[in-house]
Amino acid sequence: MACCLVALFSFNSAVNAQMSTFKDGPVITGFGKTAPVPSHSLPENSEFNITFDVASTSGEGVVNRKFDSLARFINMHAAAGVKKENIHLALVVHGSAVFDLLNDVSYQEKFDTPNPNEPLLKALLENNVRVILCGQSAASKAVESGQLVEGVEIQLSAMTAHALLQQEGYTVNPF
Repeated sequence: MACCLVALFSFNSAVNAQMSTFKDGPVITGFGKTAPVPSHSLPENSEFNITFDVASTSGEGVVNRKFDSLARFINMHAAAGVKKENIHLALVVHGSAVFDLLNDVSYQEKFDTPNPNEPLLKALLENNVRVILCGQSAASKAVESGQLVEGVEIQLSAMTAHALLQQEGYTVNPF
């Protein structure tokens, strides 16, 4: 038994040590923790046009980890030397993730708790991330534009949003 406890403690210590290398910032604080990779360099003047597709919520009262991926992308690449103005991201939201875009008032009416995604969404919007809601999903969930975090766009559908973004040179991030 003591052997198992020592092994478990050693494993937890190693995991905690690895996780301590993850930090937020330099662009978005409080979200998007990344670890430095000193031996890796990106081509000078790298430019990114990437769409992230999110169709599921992470649950009531929990930050959507898929939304946090955009903050991670921004922080990771800014820390690696990519200019902020060369990072162009879009978040296309549909399905049950619609509710993660509700403003605090609307979210509290539905879930009796503040929307933990609102501060992250505001930070993403402040950093020129386009947040696009599928109009078909909004209609199916009875969500109206006045219920959304300010700055969220509504498109005809997620399919339409992706098609238009692709025409603008965006690729879809598979993660």
